[in-house]
Parts: sequence; C-alpha cells; structure tokens
Amino acid sequence: MSKKAVCLLSGGLDSSVTAYIAKKQGYEIYALTIKYGQRHKKEIDSAKQIASSLNAKKHVIIDLNLRKFGGSSLTDKTLDIEIDHKLEDIGKKIPSTYVPARNTIFLSIALAYAEVVNAETIFIGATATDYSGYPDCRPEYFEAFQKMADLATKKGIQGKKIKIKTPLLKLSKKDIVKKGSKLRVPFEKTWSCYKGGTKACGRCDSCLLRLKGFKEANMKDPIEYQSILD
Repeated sequence: MSKKAVCLLSGGLDSSVTAYIAKKQGYEIYALTIKYGQRHKKEIDSAKQIASSLNAKKHVIIDLNLRKFGGSSLTDKTLDIEIDHKLEDIGKKIPSTYVPARNTIFLSIALAYAEVVNAETIFIGATATDYSGYPDCRPEYFEAFQKMADLATKKGIQGKKIKIKTPLLKLSKKDIVKKGSKLRVPFEKTWSCYKGGTKACGRCDSCLLRLKGFKEANMKDPIEYQSILD
C-alpha cells in the first residue's frame, strides 16, 4: 500500500518543487489548490499543468473567496501590488500582498482532506530564507500548527499523526531552483508573478525573488517577463 500525501499546489515555483520532492520520496500525490479570490487565474492553470505532470492521484480545486474579506492586494484590486523593491529590502516589513491567515486557512483545509484520503503527510512549499515578510512562513509557525494538528484530528488522537512537511523552509531560491532542476520540474509550466497577463511582470517581490534564484543558480528562467530589472 503506497503512502499518501496532500500537496498544497499553487502553481508557483516553490509549491511545484515541493510536490516533486514528495513524488521523489515515494508518495502518492493528492494535489490541493485553493482559488481564494486572487486577482488572476494564471496560477490555477499552472497548478493544473503541474498536477498533470506529477500524475497526481487526484487534484482537488477548492473555491474559497477571500476577496469578500479584502485586506490584501492579491484579493483587493483597489490596493496596489508593490513593485520595484530592492532585493535587500524584501522581507523587512509585511507587504500588501500578505493575505490574512492564508497558510492557516490552507493548512486547515489540507488537514481535513488528508483525513478523508488517509494521507499521513501534508506538504507545503513555504520558505523562510527568501521569504517576503509573511508571518505564516516562519519555522515557529509550522511547529505550532503541527501541535494543533496533532490535537485536532481523529488520526492524531489515534496516534497516526499527520505530519506537516516544509522541505524548502530553510532553502534559498537559488537552492530551490537547483533542486527543482535535478527533479526535472517543468519550470515553464509554473507561475510566480502576483499579477496576471501573458508575461510575468518582473517587478513584484515574487518575480524579483524568482529571478534572483535563477540568476544565482546560473540558469535561465524559461517563462517570459515584461521587464527584468538589473
């Protein structure tokens, strides 16, 4: 009987590499994507392509419209997505793209799904090294969520705890790109830009960190950009 993992899959670089790590570790993949009211559907399309490339056992897409709350430039079009930050300034403050309690919401849904399909592990592609100032991407956050998950589930009470795995947490974008390359992640199918469109903007924090990772890994990012800052 194969071991099962729920992989939170946004269609971005980090979640895609994480899902491929789970696959490499021998897990049967149950991909989970959340349509949370983000500005565009580009990353959802990417998630579908990545799930297909992984030969995921199942890919569930959940509609959860956080746009009704607002509070983030990713869900509220009246708020501007910040651009052209200096790389050294990214992460010094919580940006407008922070979606309130997003990882807590996503992990809670993943926890419920893991119980239903009897998965022993949840994979999430959070990173703390090159992170953009999000409080729910810190190691202590995941340690706390793990304790909660152990207490909150039938599996946990029965001694079959669902493990939350964050294999990229301490890796830089450079190392993530290198690891993804070794795993043959189809980078051309991924989407990291906070904005929609045919090409990635090349100016939001997510684009800047992604481009930095590929540059430092001495690799060319296969997706197209509207502009690339020096």
